[in-house]
Amino acid sequence: MPTPTYEHPFLVELYRKMVTVREFELRAINERRAGLIPGFIHSCVGQEATAVGACAALNADDVITSTHRGHGHLIAKGGQPKYMMAELAARTTGYCGGKGGSLHMTDFNLGILGANGIVAGGIPIAVGAALAFQQRREKRVALAFFGDGATNEGAFHEALNLAGLWKLPVIFFCENNLYGEGSPQHTQAPLKDLAERAASYAFRGVIVDGNDVLAVFEATRQAVERARAGQGPTLIEGKTYRLRGHYEGDPMLYRDKAEVETWRQRDPLTTFRRYLLEQAICAETDLQDIEAAVQAELNEAVAFAAASPTPAPETALEGVYGQTWGGRVF
Repeated sequence: MPTPTYEHPFLVELYRKMVTVREFELRAINERRAGLIPGFIHSCVGQEATAVGACAALNADDVITSTHRGHGHLIAKGGQPKYMMAELAARTTGYCGGKGGSLHMTDFNLGILGANGIVAGGIPIAVGAALAFQQRREKRVALAFFGDGATNEGAFHEALNLAGLWKLPVIFFCENNLYGEGSPQHTQAPLKDLAERAASYAFRGVIVDGNDVLAVFEATRQAVERARAGQGPTLIEGKTYRLRGHYEGDPMLYRDKAEVETWRQRDPLTTFRRYLLEQAICAETDLQDIEAAVQAELNEAVAFAAASPTPAPETALEGVYGQTWGGRVF
């Protein structure tokens, strides 16, 4: 971990958000098993540092796009667990009225332009937002989260090409957890370091330890400064690891147990907790209080979701289309 040069409240907030992401995921997994949540859950357990560190470098009016593994991004950008849990449970009080579910949560008020079930689907959206900021001469940036598998999609390359050409204020953040579903990275791409792809589009590529929240924050902060100064985009590759399967229920037959255990020793939440104690930034009781407060918040979130109504069938098309014209829906 870097030498502590950050304010105490900032470090405490990083830990609180990382704990919230971890415990939200674990609670969602349990609630799915209990029957409250329908459908699939793609958890980000093990990847908390990338979401929290990157979003900590953004302003409230900056925007992000997310992925099918996006709960951590939403929490890191300010999403409230009770509305997220309600959305996962398909309740009307959720962020998308219970119609988006785990893969498609959105809150424009928080600068969350949407999670996306399509691999690489959020990257062009972030580029479009960055173009709007540039055209309006606003000092705002867009950040797109995506996985290593997305770097092999056409949308990724088209978006990076345009961003590099027009020097757009956008950060491309690749959460490289070494697997695209069940396929190891080396079977999908000829590169060891995916950040090298940035050179093809004439902007900077940066590699960072994706399990070190402060390193992620610093890399993203520098990229944000360059973007605001009109120096164009940055591709950040955060090397991290998901400690659970591609989806809940995935038997993970494609991974060696020793590999998983090796990465478990580098759990970003455990290592940052140790750092806060060793640097005397927090006492054990301080951290326990944070953890207890998070559990209480999640208890309330589950109760809120369980008590909320499900959408009525006749509302199925409400909020799906943008406008009506001449009595027709478009």
